[in-house]
Amino acid sequence: MDPNARAAELRQLIEHHLYRYHVLNSPEISDSEFDRLFRELQDVEAAHPELVIPDSPTQKVGAAPIDAFTQHRHAVRMLSLDNAFDEEELRSFDQRVRKGLGVEGAVEYFAELKFDGASISLTYVNGRLETAATRGDGTTGENVTHNAKTVRGIPHRLLKPLPGKVEVRGEVLMLKASFEQVNEERSARGEQVFANPRNAAAGGLRQLDSRMTAQRKLDFFAYGVGIVEVAGATPANSLFEEDAAPAATVRRIASTQSGTLDRLRELGFGVRDEARAVLGIEELLEYVHHAREIRESLPFGIDGVVLKVNDLTAQEQLGFTSHGPRWAVAFKYPAEQAFTRLNRIFTQVGRTGAITPVADLEPVSVGGVTVSRATLHNYDEVRRKDVREGDFVIVQRAGDVIPEVVGPVLDKRDGDLPVPQEPTHCPACATALVRKEGEVAIRCPNRQCPAQIAMKISHFVGRKMMDIDGFGEKLVDRLLELGFITDIPSIYRLHERQAELIELDRFGEQSVTKLLANIEASKTRPLPRFLFALGIPEVGERGAQDLARELRTLEALRHADYDALLAVPNIGERTASEIQQWFEDDENRKALDELQALGVIPTEAESPVGDLFAGKTLVFTGRLEKFTREAAEELVAKWGGKAAGSVSKNTTYVVAGPGAGSKLTKAESLGVEVLDEDQFLALLPPGSL
Repeated sequence: MDPNARAAELRQLIEHHLYRYHVLNSPEISDSEFDRLFRELQDVEAAHPELVIPDSPTQKVGAAPIDAFTQHRHAVRMLSLDNAFDEEELRSFDQRVRKGLGVEGAVEYFAELKFDGASISLTYVNGRLETAATRGDGTTGENVTHNAKTVRGIPHRLLKPLPGKVEVRGEVLMLKASFEQVNEERSARGEQVFANPRNAAAGGLRQLDSRMTAQRKLDFFAYGVGIVEVAGATPANSLFEEDAAPAATVRRIASTQSGTLDRLRELGFGVRDEARAVLGIEELLEYVHHAREIRESLPFGIDGVVLKVNDLTAQEQLGFTSHGPRWAVAFKYPAEQAFTRLNRIFTQVGRTGAITPVADLEPVSVGGVTVSRATLHNYDEVRRKDVREGDFVIVQRAGDVIPEVVGPVLDKRDGDLPVPQEPTHCPACATALVRKEGEVAIRCPNRQCPAQIAMKISHFVGRKMMDIDGFGEKLVDRLLELGFITDIPSIYRLHERQAELIELDRFGEQSVTKLLANIEASKTRPLPRFLFALGIPEVGERGAQDLARELRTLEALRHADYDALLAVPNIGERTASEIQQWFEDDENRKALDELQALGVIPTEAESPVGDLFAGKTLVFTGRLEKFTREAAEELVAKWGGKAAGSVSKNTTYVVAGPGAGSKLTKAESLGVEVLDEDQFLALLPPGSL
């Protein structure tokens, strides 16, 4: 084929697939096939440089460095939004809006995710990208056109021809997956890793060498428009209302914010599907809660939501203050990152003997929670991040995840701080530490290590395990120190020390009686809880349920061979091997025998009473108000079904309560049938609860 024709064909194909991937989120080909097309175009253009055009997809790899940025004055100011931090402030915003519009009823708002990236303005003239500029001070930004052309999701030309000028505004950001990949590459080159995706994205836009910007793998999502000066409706332009006069100059591309985003999607820009119209303050508050629920499942970071009056005429009526629009507000979630001083690094011994370095911090609020300790994962990470005692560090947490140290702020390092040394001996028992081949973690091999025993017992008595109320970590440590307990079986001999327990400080007859009753009640916990409590490597809560459902009894599990374990759904080769080794270990077998002799007999999994849910998988999400999550999942098993923790194309039903988040979103995207609690109960035979 003629090189010119092939290059044109390849550009069209690549643009089509970029649109499917970045805008519609519905790719038609694999990544490897896309890469093949892209490389072919690169080869054609390399062989025929005269065929290279400015808006070719290959030009997103960047160009030679420029000397400096030029200033760009925005035609319409890029104003900042007022912030709200709680429900009361959002209700006040709604009241101001309704008062300003002179309405008593509910106002329709448009709710969008607040991207945690860098704002950018893109000006297109006659359909082609002419200028890209940072927000700057809102009036004047920096011309970063050469960098913007490397950003995925920023088209060099619009999909539909627009005679005139349109300014598109949105956010340049780094996806979580890209952030991890880029940091791995930087670490391999010996470069300092980025602290967070937002800083990486903002810094990427301000590179003098756009090839460096391209290396950061940035993305773009649109959220609005600035100036619009384009011709009205014509046969070639279907974007505008049918009654627009052909000769008129149109100042907006839709009559609502929701319509604006629809038009931007048609022009070739990525727009997130999570954005939606909501009616009134109650639906607005529901969206704020929903976005918080799905936050961790999103492929990028957000720091809140943006709420706008949907009708653009109403926006014009409300107008602006000196610093921002009266028709919009940003609801900010508590910061998930903070800066604080790392006082010291100490080691913690886990129940499997793994040694974890932990940072002792000056207390700081992160995500609304005061943090004074954070994990450093392992000593390889300590070296990679170059974290030292006395450093000023970045700390982050996400949801309920244990806080972690992201890295040091090198500009604030005070002098030549000593490099932390990896320990050679266990801090609890002084045993020489070992590292298994292929593992990052170093471990204490001493199974009598007091720290390991304490962690194993604390895990065993925990809420999701044997659920012995009143048996917290402090009591575990105290009883170990006194010698009242020495291992897991000794928990069930504590009744022999009842008189001694009553004499202890901050104890009494009533509290001891209650504790011993709770211990006695735990002897007949369901088999899945017991298996999870044992702390078998690789066996979590869901794995324990799978094992109990398939093998049904503890005896069957104790004698199951590798092939039988591998036949259990969701149990892989590594997990099957770990389970087999655990049950073949002499000390573990002895402990199980002791527990049985002491009357600890977990209840066997019951045979299903019916096949109502046979072959079906159910997922529960949100707040269940009529029964607990555990009770709901037991009902599913009772009627022959399976309760899963994640949604997939094989899920039969998702039962969603108030506050349902990412699982509900995924169910809707996959077309999985969604039930509320009443609909779920209606499936069950009368009297089955």
